[in-house]
Amino acid sequence: MDINQILDRIYVLPEASKNALKKHITEVSYPKSFCLMEADKIVPHIYFIKKGIVRAYASTEANDITFWFGSEGETIVSMKSYVENQPGYESIQLLEDCDLYMLETESLRKLFNEDIHIANWGRKFAERELVKTEELIISRQFKTALERYTDLMTQKPNLLKRVQLGHIASYLGITQVSLSRIRAEIK
Repeated sequence: MDINQILDRIYVLPEASKNALKKHITEVSYPKSFCLMEADKIVPHIYFIKKGIVRAYASTEANDITFWFGSEGETIVSMKSYVENQPGYESIQLLEDCDLYMLETESLRKLFNEDIHIANWGRKFAERELVKTEELIISRQFKTALERYTDLMTQKPNLLKRVQLGHIASYLGITQVSLSRIRAEIK
Protein backbone atom coordinates (compact mmCIF):
# COMPACT_ATOMS: atom_id res chain seq x y z
CA MET A 1 0.00 0.00 0.00
CA ASP A 2 1.27 3.47 -0.87
CA ILE A 3 2.37 5.78 1.97
CA ASN A 4 -0.08 8.49 0.84
CA GLN A 5 -3.00 6.09 1.23
CA ILE A 6 -1.77 4.98 4.66
CA LEU A 7 -1.34 8.53 5.95
CA ASP A 8 -4.74 9.58 4.57
CA ARG A 9 -6.47 6.64 6.30
CA ILE A 10 -5.38 8.14 9.60
CA TYR A 11 -6.15 11.79 8.83
CA VAL A 12 -6.07 13.74 5.56
CA LEU A 13 -3.31 16.33 5.70
CA PRO A 14 -2.84 19.41 3.54
CA GLU A 15 -0.32 18.63 0.82
CA ALA A 16 2.47 20.77 2.33
CA SER A 17 2.09 19.07 5.72
CA LYS A 18 1.99 15.62 4.16
CA ASN A 19 5.16 16.37 2.20
CA ALA A 20 6.89 17.61 5.36
CA LEU A 21 5.94 14.38 7.13
CA LYS A 22 6.99 12.18 4.20
CA LYS A 23 10.49 13.73 4.24
CA HIS A 24 11.03 11.85 7.52
CA ILE A 25 9.74 8.51 6.26
CA THR A 26 12.05 5.92 4.74
CA GLU A 27 11.33 2.53 3.18
CA VAL A 28 12.86 -0.56 4.76
CA SER A 29 12.56 -4.28 4.03
CA TYR A 30 13.06 -7.21 6.37
CA PRO A 31 12.76 -10.99 5.92
CA LYS A 32 10.15 -13.35 7.31
CA SER A 33 10.70 -14.19 11.01
CA PHE A 34 12.64 -10.95 11.65
CA CYS A 35 11.96 -9.49 15.10
CA LEU A 36 11.11 -5.85 14.39
CA MET A 37 10.49 -4.88 18.01
CA GLU A 38 11.52 -6.57 21.23
CA ALA A 39 9.65 -6.44 24.53
CA ASP A 40 11.30 -4.46 27.32
CA LYS A 41 13.10 -2.15 24.88
CA ILE A 42 12.33 1.40 23.83
CA VAL A 43 11.31 1.45 20.18
CA PRO A 44 12.27 4.78 18.57
CA HIS A 45 10.28 4.19 15.36
CA ILE A 46 6.77 3.85 14.04
CA TYR A 47 6.25 1.61 11.04
CA PHE A 48 3.55 1.47 8.39
CA ILE A 49 3.07 -1.79 6.50
CA LYS A 50 3.46 -1.43 2.76
CA LYS A 51 3.50 -5.19 2.14
CA GLY A 52 3.37 -8.18 4.47
CA ILE A 53 1.94 -9.42 7.75
CA VAL A 54 3.24 -9.08 11.29
CA ARG A 55 2.16 -10.27 14.71
CA ALA A 56 2.46 -8.71 18.14
CA TYR A 57 2.97 -11.08 21.01
CA ALA A 58 3.94 -11.28 24.65
CA SER A 59 6.05 -14.11 25.99
CA THR A 60 5.35 -16.18 29.05
CA GLU A 61 7.47 -18.98 30.48
CA ALA A 62 5.30 -21.52 28.66
CA ASN A 63 4.69 -19.86 25.27
CA ASP A 64 4.14 -16.76 23.18
CA ILE A 65 0.67 -15.22 23.20
CA THR A 66 -0.29 -13.45 19.98
CA PHE A 67 -2.62 -10.52 20.57
CA TRP A 68 -2.53 -8.57 17.30
CA PHE A 69 -1.96 -9.05 13.58
CA GLY A 70 -1.07 -6.24 11.22
CA SER A 71 -1.19 -6.26 7.43
CA GLU A 72 -0.96 -3.87 4.51
CA GLY A 73 -1.90 -0.31 5.41
CA GLU A 74 -1.69 -0.77 9.17
CA THR A 75 0.62 0.86 11.68
CA ILE A 76 3.12 -0.93 13.88
CA VAL A 77 3.80 0.98 17.07
CA SER A 78 4.77 0.34 20.65
CA MET A 79 2.41 2.81 22.33
CA LYS A 80 4.41 2.73 25.58
CA SER A 81 7.51 3.82 23.65
CA TYR A 82 5.57 6.28 21.49
CA VAL A 83 3.72 8.02 24.31
CA GLU A 84 6.02 7.66 27.31
CA ASN A 85 9.42 6.89 25.73
CA GLN A 86 9.59 3.76 27.87
CA PRO A 87 10.18 0.09 27.02
CA GLY A 88 7.20 -1.59 25.42
CA TYR A 89 5.43 -4.76 26.47
CA GLU A 90 5.26 -6.43 23.08
CA SER A 91 7.48 -8.08 20.55
CA ILE A 92 6.72 -7.79 16.83
CA GLN A 93 7.62 -10.62 14.47
CA LEU A 94 7.32 -10.55 10.68
CA LEU A 95 5.25 -13.46 9.40
CA GLU A 96 6.18 -12.73 5.78
CA ASP A 97 8.92 -10.79 4.04
CA CYS A 98 7.83 -7.21 4.68
CA ASP A 99 8.25 -3.83 3.04
CA LEU A 100 7.67 -1.11 5.60
CA TYR A 101 7.72 2.66 5.90
CA MET A 102 9.70 3.79 8.94
CA LEU A 103 9.28 7.07 10.83
CA GLU A 104 11.45 8.11 13.76
CA THR A 105 9.32 9.01 16.75
CA GLU A 106 11.58 11.91 17.72
CA SER A 107 11.26 13.44 14.24
CA LEU A 108 7.48 13.13 14.49
CA ARG A 109 7.48 14.86 17.89
CA LYS A 110 9.42 17.78 16.41
CA LEU A 111 6.94 18.01 13.53
CA PHE A 112 4.07 18.14 16.05
CA ASN A 113 5.58 21.37 17.39
CA GLU A 114 6.09 22.85 13.94
CA ASP A 115 2.84 22.00 12.14
CA ILE A 116 -0.65 21.96 13.69
CA HIS A 117 -1.94 19.72 10.90
CA ILE A 118 0.69 17.09 11.68
CA ALA A 119 -0.10 17.48 15.39
CA ASN A 120 -3.76 16.79 14.57
CA TRP A 121 -2.70 13.81 12.46
CA GLY A 122 -0.78 12.51 15.49
CA ARG A 123 -3.81 12.98 17.73
CA LYS A 124 -6.03 11.06 15.29
CA PHE A 125 -3.37 8.35 15.07
CA ALA A 126 -3.31 7.95 18.87
CA GLU A 127 -7.11 7.97 19.03
CA ARG A 128 -7.33 5.21 16.42
CA GLU A 129 -4.80 3.10 18.32
CA LEU A 130 -6.81 3.59 21.52
CA VAL A 131 -10.02 2.43 19.80
CA LYS A 132 -8.23 -0.66 18.41
CA THR A 133 -7.02 -1.51 21.91
CA GLU A 134 -10.48 -1.00 23.37
CA GLU A 135 -12.03 -3.27 20.73
CA LEU A 136 -9.43 -5.96 21.45
CA ILE A 137 -10.10 -5.85 25.20
CA ILE A 138 -13.88 -5.99 24.75
CA SER A 139 -13.56 -8.88 22.30
CA ARG A 140 -11.39 -10.85 24.73
CA GLN A 141 -13.70 -10.20 27.67
CA PHE A 142 -17.13 -10.64 26.15
CA LYS A 143 -16.93 -12.81 23.04
CA THR A 144 -16.54 -16.55 22.68
CA ALA A 145 -13.72 -18.08 20.65
CA LEU A 146 -16.22 -18.87 17.91
CA GLU A 147 -17.36 -15.22 17.80
CA ARG A 148 -13.74 -14.00 17.74
CA TYR A 149 -12.93 -16.40 14.89
CA THR A 150 -16.02 -15.27 12.96
CA ASP A 151 -14.97 -11.64 13.48
CA LEU A 152 -11.50 -12.49 12.17
CA MET A 153 -13.00 -14.18 9.09
CA THR A 154 -15.15 -11.10 8.44
CA GLN A 155 -12.65 -8.33 9.22
CA LYS A 156 -9.37 -9.88 8.05
CA PRO A 157 -10.10 -12.89 5.82
CA ASN A 158 -6.66 -12.67 4.19
CA LEU A 159 -5.00 -13.54 7.51
CA LEU A 160 -6.58 -16.98 7.54
CA LYS A 161 -4.75 -17.82 4.31
CA ARG A 162 -1.43 -16.24 5.24
CA VAL A 163 -0.94 -16.95 8.97
CA GLN A 164 -0.08 -20.25 10.67
CA LEU A 165 -2.98 -21.81 12.54
CA GLY A 166 -0.90 -21.87 15.73
CA HIS A 167 -0.67 -18.08 15.71
CA ILE A 168 -4.39 -17.76 15.00
CA ALA A 169 -5.23 -20.15 17.85
CA SER A 170 -2.99 -18.13 20.19
CA TYR A 171 -4.69 -14.91 19.07
CA LEU A 172 -8.11 -16.43 19.81
CA GLY A 173 -6.90 -17.67 23.19
CA ILE A 174 -7.52 -21.34 22.38
CA THR A 175 -5.60 -24.49 21.43
CA GLN A 176 -5.08 -25.59 17.84
CA VAL A 177 -7.39 -28.54 18.52
CA SER A 178 -10.17 -26.17 19.58
CA LEU A 179 -9.52 -24.04 16.49
CA SER A 180 -9.84 -27.14 14.30
CA ARG A 181 -13.21 -27.90 15.93
CA ILE A 182 -14.41 -24.34 15.32
CA ARG A 183 -13.31 -24.45 11.69
CA ALA A 184 -15.07 -27.81 11.19
CA GLU A 185 -18.23 -26.45 12.84
CA ILE A 186 -18.29 -23.45 10.49
CA LYS A 187 -17.84 -25.58 7.36
